[in-house]
Amino acid sequence: MAANQVDKGKATTQEPLPLGKKKITLKAEDGHLFEIERSVAMDCLGIVKTFFEENEHDDDNVNVIVPLPNVSSAALTQIIKYCKKHVGFREDEADEPKKAEMKAFDGDFINHQSVDMLKEILLAANYLNVKSLLELAEDNVAERIKNKSVEYVREFFGIENDFTEEEENRLREENSWAFEGVDAD
Repeated sequence: MAANQVDKGKATTQEPLPLGKKKITLKAEDGHLFEIERSVAMDCLGIVKTFFEENEHDDDNVNVIVPLPNVSSAALTQIIKYCKKHVGFREDEADEPKKAEMKAFDGDFINHQSVDMLKEILLAANYLNVKSLLELAEDNVAERIKNKSVEYVREFFGIENDFTEEEENRLREENSWAFEGVDAD
């Protein structure tokens, strides 16, 4: 069977796969392809589930390419790693050792991300509708900027200062309480 072309969010179908090896191919913004088990993608990636609902892919036995124009390969690699670890894990059903293992994995996973990768993961998790990873990334960003200076936060998010020196000094004087207890950057 010849493969169809990906056309603005439309799926590409390829040869049917054996029942035990159902895969979905994710196409990152730079064109790199990632094969992921269908069960992992459907359980973890909300956008994939929505894609299948909207495109009416009833044949579970066909490999489908899902375009992800807002996700880099680097971020997708990390998200797939996270999802594979979390697939099937349900906090309300897990025992205490499993919860502790997942918490340790999450902490290690997110704390070892660079600032740039963390921001990419945050945006990609939001786009892909990976709620648990989005919350984890949001909490980590909040922790990283907690009690930091305005200059640090601007640099962290790549925000250009649009205040004149006089305006900024006036605001600092009027709101001096907001600058108390700020950590050294």
